[in-house]
Formats: sequence, C-alpha cells, structure tokens
Amino acid sequence: MNKNRVAMISGANRGIGAAIAQKLSDEGWRLSLGMRQPVMPEWADPAKTHLFAYDATDASAEGAWVAQTLERFGAIDAIVANAGIIIAKTVIEADDDDIDALLDVNVKAPRRLAKAAWDALSASGCGRVIIIGSLSGKRVKSASSGLYSVSKFAAVALAHAIRHAGFDLGIRATAVCPGFVATDMARGLTNRADEHMTDPRDLARIVTMLIDLPNEASIAEFNINCQLEESY
Repeated sequence: MNKNRVAMISGANRGIGAAIAQKLSDEGWRLSLGMRQPVMPEWADPAKTHLFAYDATDASAEGAWVAQTLERFGAIDAIVANAGIIIAKTVIEADDDDIDALLDVNVKAPRRLAKAAWDALSASGCGRVIIIGSLSGKRVKSASSGLYSVSKFAAVALAHAIRHAGFDLGIRATAVCPGFVATDMARGLTNRADEHMTDPRDLARIVTMLIDLPNEASIAEFNINCQLEESY
C-alpha cells in the first residue's frame, strides 16, 4: 500500500482516538486529527499532522474538515470515527433530547464524515472506514446502558451499510466493538482497575491491522472484550 497514506481521526484528543493516532503516526501515516480543542501532540510530526477544531454536533463540521484535509494532503485513505458520548439513562428515563444527542454524535456525525470523504476514499482504491462502536452495540447488558446501546446498535449498522455502499469502490468498513477500555469514559462507569480493562494501545494495534488488510480480507466487525461473556 501507499506509504504516504492519510487518515482522519475524530475524538483524537485522548483515550482511544489519541492511541490510534499515535500508532498510525508511528506507522508513517499522515494524520488529520479532529479535536474539540486542537493541541499538537508531543509525539506528532507537525509536517505530517493537521489539526481541526471538530464539533460532532455541528452538521457543517465534517465537510469543512474534509476540505481542509484535502487542501493539506491531497488525499484521504481512511477515516476513524471515534468521537462518541454516553448518557447513562434507561430508555424510559430518557427524553427525546437525550436520544437526539446520542444519535447526533454516535451515528449522524460518522455518517456525515464518511459521506464528505466518500469521493476521496473511492479515489484511494483501498479506502477504509472504521466506526468505533461498542459491545453495547451487540447486546444490552443493563437498564442504565440501554439508551447508549440504542445509539451503538445504530453505529454498528452504519458500518455495515457503509461497507455495502462502498464495496465495489474498494472501500472497506469495519465496526470495532470494545467492552470496557481504560479511558476516562469507562472509569466513570466501572470500578474495574485499568489493568483489568482493554488498553487503548491494543485497540490502536487492532485498528492499524484492520486498515492495513487488503481489499480481499474484509472484516465487517471486530469485537474485543476484557472479560468473559457470551459470544455475539
């Protein structure tokens, strides 16, 4: 594959997104990082790293971000839709504003990003779309996670739909679905120690592997768990 590939990563400030960005940088990728508050990472090569003030709730953000990325690098080979939010309510406690907020960030924003980058991903011939989903998009484990699950089930379906829409264009899409990952989000949901949760760097290794695979080795879903549960 082209050694000067370009990846766009949303939610790249910290946690999973930051780990993926650092791993791809180490592998020689040029990066366009979507961050709420853009700050050049210490490990980044500024000559190969573009920063964009990305707000997933702004319906115009994805188009502007893609335009800036193409202006800077002239190509887009992969997008990693990592930005996400959680609202820990049951589907009965929630109101429409809660549902709208989850769908806006976890589903609509990744779809807009894929749509905005579609022509560039097609031109790549081996465009890659990674949707960071969740095992909550494979099962509902508790009442309080049910509302979040609704959005993540939709995010997983989005990855499948993108895969179908782009397959003949060389675009491959994968829903990456982790359980608890040692990030600030997970630490707010469990008292499980970091060493007993998935390391974000391991997710980064997985994402790097997935987007490095040839078109003939398409993986629709990749599930990762730090604990034993029933298979999905």
